[in-house]
Amino acid sequence: MKLTEEDLQKLANLAIDAAVRTGKFISESQPGKVEHKGTGESLATDVVTEVDRQSQELILKILNPSLEEYDLALLTEESPDDGSRLEKDYFWCIDPIDGTLQFIEGTPGYAVSIALISKEGIPQIGVVYDPWTHTLYHAVRGGGAFRNSNPWKLPNVGNRLRIFTDRHESEGPKFKPMVKAMDAESGTYGGAVMNALWCLENPPACYFKFPTTGNLGGSFWDFAAITCIYNELDLWASDVQGHTLQLNRPEAITLSHCGVLFATDPTHAKQFIQLNANPMFA
Repeated sequence: MKLTEEDLQKLANLAIDAAVRTGKFISESQPGKVEHKGTGESLATDVVTEVDRQSQELILKILNPSLEEYDLALLTEESPDDGSRLEKDYFWCIDPIDGTLQFIEGTPGYAVSIALISKEGIPQIGVVYDPWTHTLYHAVRGGGAFRNSNPWKLPNVGNRLRIFTDRHESEGPKFKPMVKAMDAESGTYGGAVMNALWCLENPPACYFKFPTTGNLGGSFWDFAAITCIYNELDLWASDVQGHTLQLNRPEAITLSHCGVLFATDPTHAKQFIQLNANPMFA
């Protein structure tokens, strides 16, 4: 079933409703009991709270009817991948709380992220709600990007490049050398979604993750919605070699193999790609 522009707008409105309601619920909640998934990886990828699960339930309560009506598949962080994303024409891709560690610590950097992706891996809808600032970001393919429902034009903030990344990445051996090589300053560390959005709020800026192993490189739900927003702003969203992100690769739901790069301008994106090709970053 191929979706029309009208279909996409209806589904975007559903996703906005789900993200805003869930975001407000999160902003009024306490983490409660913190569980560990036992991944053996970074703390950020290992922790989960009851609020994560309750948030997913709130989102699905709103989006579930669309699964049958539009013949959609579903992929979420808190549920196993059932493979339907490879069979249906489109699938919802949901992270109920991206940045759970920041939520637990009571610091900025967490968000609700909902995307609709085609079987080919192209984001059609991207919706993000930041419970910390109560800011809504959304985009529909071919329809532009919006901040709090207003057409979004990036602010003029400064001249010095800022680099945002997560805590685990910032502690890696390549991060500080890359920041120095790009003559940049590093910013606040949040979840993937807010790192990419902070770039848009503080240009010129970029967010990157080097290729790695396991789930440390992030999954589709970390990057789907923000890729849609970047695409509609005609900004840079790629892997670390400049290739289009594969947001429905059959082999795995992670992008650890290729890394990610989001930038507010092509000059700094190309600078990163050129530097990353240097043997010192191998």
